[in-house]
Amino acid sequence: MSDPLSEARYNVAVANRILAHEGVLDAFGHVSMRHPDDPGRYLLSRSRAPELVAPDDIIEYTLDSAPVGGTDQPQYSERVIHGEIYRARPDVIAVCHHHAPAFMPLLITATDYVPVFHLGAVGGLKPPFWDQRAEFGDTNLLVVKPEEGASLARALGRADMVLMINHGVTAVGTSVQDLTFRCYFSCRNAIYQMDAAQHGTIRPLSPGEVDKAGKISTGTTGQTRAWESWVMRLDKIRALPPQGGPGRRVGFLGDDAKA
Repeated sequence: MSDPLSEARYNVAVANRILAHEGVLDAFGHVSMRHPDDPGRYLLSRSRAPELVAPDDIIEYTLDSAPVGGTDQPQYSERVIHGEIYRARPDVIAVCHHHAPAFMPLLITATDYVPVFHLGAVGGLKPPFWDQRAEFGDTNLLVVKPEEGASLARALGRADMVLMINHGVTAVGTSVQDLTFRCYFSCRNAIYQMDAAQHGTIRPLSPGEVDKAGKISTGTTGQTRAWESWVMRLDKIRALPPQGGPGRRVGFLGDDAKA
């Protein structure tokens, strides 16, 4: 990549495509990243399906979720989720909002997320819930007003995920790779948790195990290995986003090839 901003745009596009390919995102949901040079801005795609997001789709936003310099492109209606979390959490570098099928049974029944295997620890111990109805009454469940986004950010607090009743999940990370790891493996954990509950009493990880296992992604090569694996899976189906000019893409480990 020629500069940090270009690299950031590319990584946001890749993360959207990874999470779509791995079943976390579908036609809806979105991944953003704080601007690498200006913490008062963030990068988010124009409104389009995550599996199609390309670097040229990325729009720069202020923390008020206003496009820098304006835009005539369609925008995600729930972009305030990102802006208000970046405003409230200076430590957050990336945000994902999704409606993964793995989580919906938990969200519909207000069942706590319980880490049940080591990689599931990245979801945290008892992440908080947010009930939009409790504060804002009957809505269409979309988070479109700044005050709704700020309420969600308050519910998130210092946690790594917030569970949105009857809606979805919003997760944060210290990098796009960290965020992608959290979203993918928390979904795997939610599947295992719900499946295990059908067969007997769940034996969750202890708080100490959650603390130690939660560091696997950053304290080992696990995060890098996972990112490389997901990128390779996209590369095999020629689904990496375009980079380097018309008709070209960057393949796995920099292997530039015809699109």
